Formats: sequence, structure tokens, C-alpha cells
Amino acid sequence: MRFPLLSARRLGLPRRAVSQILLTQLAIAAGVAVLATGLFLAPLSAQLDDQAMRRALAIAQSAAADPALAAGVLSSGASADSPVQSSAERIRRATRAEYVVVIDLDGIRRSHPSADRIGLPVSTDPSDALAGREVMEIDEGTLGRSARGKVPLLAADGEIVGAVSVGIAYDSVRDRLLGAIPGLLAYAGGALAAGALAAYLLSRRIQRQTRDLAFSDIAGLLAEREAMLHSIREGVIALAPDGRVRLVNDEAARLLGLAPDAADGCAGRPLEDVLGAGRTADVLSGRVTGRDLLTVQGSRVLVANRMPTEDGGAVATLRDRTELEHLGRELDSTRGLIDALRAQDHEHANRLHTLLGLLELGLHEEAVEFVTEVAGVHRTTAEQVTEKVHDPLLAALLVGKATVAAERGVPLRLAGTSLLPDRLVDPGGLVTILGNLVDNALDAAAGSAAPLVEVELRAEGRTAVLRVRDSGPGVPAARREEIFTEGWSTKQPKAHRERGLGLALVRRLAERQGGSARAGEAADGGAEFSVVLPEALR
Repeated sequence: MRFPLLSARRLGLPRRAVSQILLTQLAIAAGVAVLATGLFLAPLSAQLDDQAMRRALAIAQSAAADPALAAGVLSSGASADSPVQSSAERIRRATRAEYVVVIDLDGIRRSHPSADRIGLPVSTDPSDALAGREVMEIDEGTLGRSARGKVPLLAADGEIVGAVSVGIAYDSVRDRLLGAIPGLLAYAGGALAAGALAAYLLSRRIQRQTRDLAFSDIAGLLAEREAMLHSIREGVIALAPDGRVRLVNDEAARLLGLAPDAADGCAGRPLEDVLGAGRTADVLSGRVTGRDLLTVQGSRVLVANRMPTEDGGAVATLRDRTELEHLGRELDSTRGLIDALRAQDHEHANRLHTLLGLLELGLHEEAVEFVTEVAGVHRTTAEQVTEKVHDPLLAALLVGKATVAAERGVPLRLAGTSLLPDRLVDPGGLVTILGNLVDNALDAAAGSAAPLVEVELRAEGRTAVLRVRDSGPGVPAARREEIFTEGWSTKQPKAHRERGLGLALVRRLAERQGGSARAGEAADGGAEFSVVLPEALR
């Protein structure tokens, strides 16, 4: 992790990431400018040579097309005052060529810018031009290096009588090449300046985005981020602006019921594809807003919070509240039992006073009958429950709920068709389901004219069927599905926990076992909740 930083310091490079990026971009821009200039100059010299040779050839072709020039070669000798010399010099001055040389069939100059060279053989081989071929070349001659064009000179009858050679001074070609360099360098410098400005602006933006950190600092932060996200005991989900999943840490995968190796595969997928439609996806995507939002995923009760990020995405955190909800419900049950025991304490004191009075009056037989009657009521309730419900957890739950119901003035009874053997696969799950339904039924029936709660537990092969009926106001048909939604409740929330999770948890637990939970109408007009759990018995 520290080797790049040490190398940068030894080389004298800046430590900040933005400075290193700026220098790299400037080096790339300068390299591209130099490369582009070199690639442009490389063919420019050849292009200028070709243009000079073609210009020399064109001048030679124009001169050879003059019939007076061919006639002068045939009619006059090689002298400085011949018409051939006059015509050639006129063409040379008009075209600014270095020379215009006319030769005869013997290769003798009939014209030349230096009059003393007229009548002498040419210094280069004229055979190609005298053979009727046009020639373009760069060659050395008596006047130095030049771009040359040679064409045959034809008489009026088409017969070759000589050749015309025109030269363009090569110094002018080189001057054009050197003259193009300043302008080219100016363009390259302008491009380099524009590239440097763009690099500077880009580096400033990167500086803002990276908070002016060094590469080693960024690498360290990424390593710390990975270690933190996968070690904390709180679920974290990062979402992109388009709603796709960026990151799911290990705890979030566990809380959401994802496979341990599926967390990495969630990246880039839409949230609904990962979780499916429902309240959890709505909360995490921001369609449901608020703080500490409760949702049920599988068998877990989760608390979710969502924080938007600067780029339009969001980071959501998840906390497991399942145990807390269970503790809250146990606290409710405990408080109910305490209230029942407190009421029974008063009743017990009254019974003891009655028993003491009977004994003091010497009514011993009446005292025995009184004690037997009081003990028999509680024994009968327990016996009735255990006779029909053989699972000890469910039986204990029903006995406790019966005591609480009695103190609230709501009779709790088992239906005559109830019979559940002690072969439950998941008795704890059924305890949660039955406890929630009985609590809701007691709350609903407590205010009715003839309060009553009836529980039916029976087995149909390996399927467990649970029904809880109450004498309350019932559930309207239009809301019988809505009541199973997380957060829906008609009750005031308690201080230690949220409302609206019991029925949602009942349905989730039933569906987890492949069963169902439905609300309907009881025969006497109250509500009836039915839960069917296939494969619930061994």
C-alpha cells in the first residue's frame, strides 16, 4: 500500500492525486502535440518536392508547346543571341524558375541562364526526354540541387527535335518547408494550451470529487470501507440514481434472506429484481418516506432508514428488530399476566377471608366445598386445554391467555372440534401466530356486548389448521387484505414498540411454511382469522 507513495517521493512527484493526474494529462497532451506535428511534417517535405517537380514539368510542357522554340532549334545555332535563348529566358523570368534549358538531339544546350554554358553538353542524361518520355526528378546540376521537369521538344510535324528542361531551385522548396514550421508550431502550441486548460479544469473537478486526497489515501479509504461494510452488524444497501443496487453488505444479505454468495451478484440489478415487489422494496427505494420505518422481510422485522447521496442515489441501513418485537410482545403478555395476578391477589385475599370466616364459625364441610370449587375452576381450564392441545408450548400459551382473558371479562374457549397432537415441526412459529391472533381477538372483543373469543386448533393429516373468532365489530371486506400490510393498525402505538406488525408477521410466517393467512367473517358477525399450515406436523 505504501510502495507507490515512496516511489513518488523519490522521483519528486507530487503526492496529491489531482497533481499527479494533472501532470499525466499535460504529458499526454504534449506528447500528442509533438507526435501530431512530427506526423504532419514527415510527409510535408515529400509533398513540397512533388509540387515543385510538377511545377517544373508544367513549365517545361508550356515551353515545349511553343512552335517558335522548336523552329528556332532547327533554324539557328547555339549562341547567346539566338531566338531560342531569348524565348527561354523570357519564360524563366515569367515563371521565376531557376533555369529553362533547351537542348538539341545531341544534348547540346541551346539556352541557359549563364550564357557561357550555351553550346556545351548538359550535365545530366537527357536520353529519356529525347526518347519522348516526360521526366520529374530531384537532382544535382551545374546550378546546384533542383526540382526538375523534362519534356521532349516536337517540331510541327511531330518529330522530336530536342528537349526542354526546367529547374526549380531546391532552396525555395526548403524555404517553404521551414516557413510552414512556425505556423504549424503555433497551431500545435494552441492545441497544447487548450489541452492544458482542459486538463486543469478536469483536475479541479477531480480534486473536488476526491476531496484532494492522495492515491494511497483513496486506496486506504476503499480498503477501510470494505472492511467496515462487511464487519458491522448493521445491514447496508447502496443504490444508484436509477434504482439499481450498488452494494449489499453481508449483514444486509442475511437480514433480507439472500444467499451469502448472492451479495456480489446483486450489484447492477434493479432493487425489485433482488427483493421482489413489496413494502421492503418501497421503503428502500424511497417510495415510502420517513425515519425508522418498519418492514417485514421473511420472518424478520426490520427497521430501515434511507439517506440520499449527492449523485442522486441513496444508502439505506437495516437493523434487525425481530428479537425486540418478540420481547415487546412478551412484555405485553407479561404485563397482562401481572395485571391478572394483581387482580387475582385481591380475589385470593377475599377467598382467604371467606375461608377463615367459615373455619371460625366451625363450618368445616362448607370450607372444604369452597376450597374444592375454587381450585376446580382453574384445574378444569388447564385440563380442557391439555386434553385437546397436546403440544406443551401451545397449551401453556392458551392457559395463560385464558387467565388474562378472564380478568378482562372476555371468555376464551376452545372449539369442540379442536384436537392438535404433539407432532408439530415448528411449535415456536405456531405460538407466535396464535399469540398475535388471540391478542388481537381479545382487544376486539373486549368492548362488545357479549364478549367471546373462540380458538380452534386441529390437524388434517400433516396440515395444521388454526382459527380464531371474536365477537368484535369484524373487518370490512374491502380491508381484509390491507390489514396484513406492515404498519396498518387501528390501535394507538405503545411506547416500547410499533403497531401494525402482528398480522403482517402472521402472514409471513404462514407463507414461509407454504401456507396462508386470511381474514373473514365469523358466524356471529365478528372477525374470523384462518391460518393453514401444510406439512406442519411430523
